Amino acid sequence: MKVVVLQPSFLPWQGHLDQYAWCDRFVLYDDVQFDKHGWRNRNRILTPQGVAWLSIPVRAKGAPLIRDVEVDYAQPWRRKHLESLRQAYSKAPFFDWLYPELQAYYAHEWSRLLDWDVEGLKWLTQRLGMPWKGLYSSDLGVPGQKTERLIGICQKLAATEYLTGDAARDYLDESQFEGIGVKVRWHGYQHPVYAQRGGEFVSHLSIVDLMFQVGPDSLKTLQRSF
Repeated sequence: MKVVVLQPSFLPWQGHLDQYAWCDRFVLYDDVQFDKHGWRNRNRILTPQGVAWLSIPVRAKGAPLIRDVEVDYAQPWRRKHLESLRQAYSKAPFFDWLYPELQAYYAHEWSRLLDWDVEGLKWLTQRLGMPWKGLYSSDLGVPGQKTERLIGICQKLAATEYLTGDAARDYLDESQFEGIGVKVRWHGYQHPVYAQRGGEFVSHLSIVDLMFQVGPDSLKTLQRSF
């Protein structure tokens, strides 16, 4: 049983989907504090003028949990996102394969940021040909902080392997996982290089950049071997 625990992201980057492809259960860490300058409500695309941000405006006073953050619809940000995507990728090989589905995604008006992130992930995984593996950490009833809670989640799901990113090296105690029979794997993602519009390759963009350029072969392109 291979488990990943990640905070939800808006139109996430390739490494996020690579972790999803690897695991058996993908835990959406929705009951931790929202980070105002993270990836919960924004991501990057590549335009003819360079990298641009797609950001969802939110109402996040104080220190809310991710699951409690509400979306602000006072400005026409959905229309602006779609126009930015059209301008950036209208000449991409698989524009017609992806853009209509993005239009359908942006037609929604979910009140919570979490729904934008999770429904987006559901759509992306379906488009990439993967089954839905997600569940919410808030539904698991596991208490604790940092390593303690992650271990509790692994125990709850009967995990045998746990995949995490290098950022967790600052706090994750690998020996505690070994003590419950769980093998920790470090992602160390090897970012693929593929054809992009323009000059030097730009990495760590939203998965949609890859999908516009590669289309149905996107999953094969983004995956690495473990």
